Amino acid sequence: MDRIHSRLRRALALAFGVSLLSIATASAAEVTVWCWDPNFNGATMKEAGERYKAKHPDFTLNVVDFAKADLEQKLQAQLASGSTQGLPDIVLIEDYGAQKYLQSFPGAFEPLNGKVDYSAFAPYKVELATVNGQTYSLPFDSGVTGLFYRSDYLGQAGYDAAALQDLTWDKLIEIGKAVKEKTGHPLLGVDINDAGIVRIMLQSAGKWYFTPDGKPDIAGSPTFKAALGTYAKLLQATDIYKPVAGWNEYTGAFVSGETAAVNTGVWMTATIKAANQAGKWGVAPIPKLSDVEGATHASNLGGSSWYVLASSGKKDEAVDFLAEIWGKDVDFYQKILVGQGALGSLLAARNGEAYKASDDYFGGQPVWQNFSDWLAAVPAVNYGIFTNEVDAAIVAQAPALAKGGSLDDAIAAIGAQVKQQIQ
Repeated sequence: MDRIHSRLRRALALAFGVSLLSIATASAAEVTVWCWDPNFNGATMKEAGERYKAKHPDFTLNVVDFAKADLEQKLQAQLASGSTQGLPDIVLIEDYGAQKYLQSFPGAFEPLNGKVDYSAFAPYKVELATVNGQTYSLPFDSGVTGLFYRSDYLGQAGYDAAALQDLTWDKLIEIGKAVKEKTGHPLLGVDINDAGIVRIMLQSAGKWYFTPDGKPDIAGSPTFKAALGTYAKLLQATDIYKPVAGWNEYTGAFVSGETAAVNTGVWMTATIKAANQAGKWGVAPIPKLSDVEGATHASNLGGSSWYVLASSGKKDEAVDFLAEIWGKDVDFYQKILVGQGALGSLLAARNGEAYKASDDYFGGQPVWQNFSDWLAAVPAVNYGIFTNEVDAAIVAQAPALAKGGSLDDAIAAIGAQVKQQIQ
């Protein structure tokens, strides 16, 4: 049989003027992936490819790394052109942009229902990639949030780990004032041009900028008003934070030891651990909104997932690869947690040894187990297709709110700007 195949390939080569090598290459199951960050997304995908290849020797994975903005621009332009030539088999998409791609380009992505066991993943990750009952992603990393804090600074102010459980945002502001008074350190770094903290507050209460059917849920939403009002209180408590601008100032504030805490996603763990401050950090659940029905201590900031292009010539191989490794391999998730600090959203991974291990950097806390427990509690919401537009409208009102401006006026202005932008 091999001899017959060899003769066939030779005959095809002579007939069409191509080499035997190119024919052999074309027959191989090479799957191309587009992603960003070679030290995180790219590295984890390459590890997945090696695991799959061990059982499928003909499989080859071609990981193409882009800057995130470049990937998004290229994918958008390619899909908008209507031409599928040059598209990858698998692409990484940030969760906040998932609905925009899925709704703007129907049919461009392969639904994975029946091929992936979605009950095995954090529900909020499944919800954000679902349209009309069809789910399109293989959920990847979580942006489950926590309150990272300098245990030495807060200890000087009289707050231990137990005192940081079941916090409200109002209580956190009170703690911030005590920390500044007794240690001289502001509690947080706040970038007034970033609305991420409002997103954290909203999702923790099971709400978003939009209703489940995609309509703006701003004016008239008690939860949005509570979140924006709480943010305004924070901005007005100028003694508890340091104003920062941009990523480097934001991370530099706590890495340098100037600020005492940061509310952010689990993916910040690696940055914090690079600061050489072992034993001086702890992690607590994020604060919850006061007097808001459904308020929890679990939320999300960021995260991304893998999508298979419906135009892929290697669609079956791509789907099987994702389902087998990313969808089931618990040991794989242990390895990328240790190697890249990647907290996946496969719930069964929480039972692995890497997740149970204590971390001396965080005072011996089982940090990964805590984050994975909070992950399972993150409320599912519909991110819609205009999250960035609402963020921009909130940022435009932040300076006035910081000066004590009217909350109702700010909400009305945000609603009007969003309505104008999404028409």
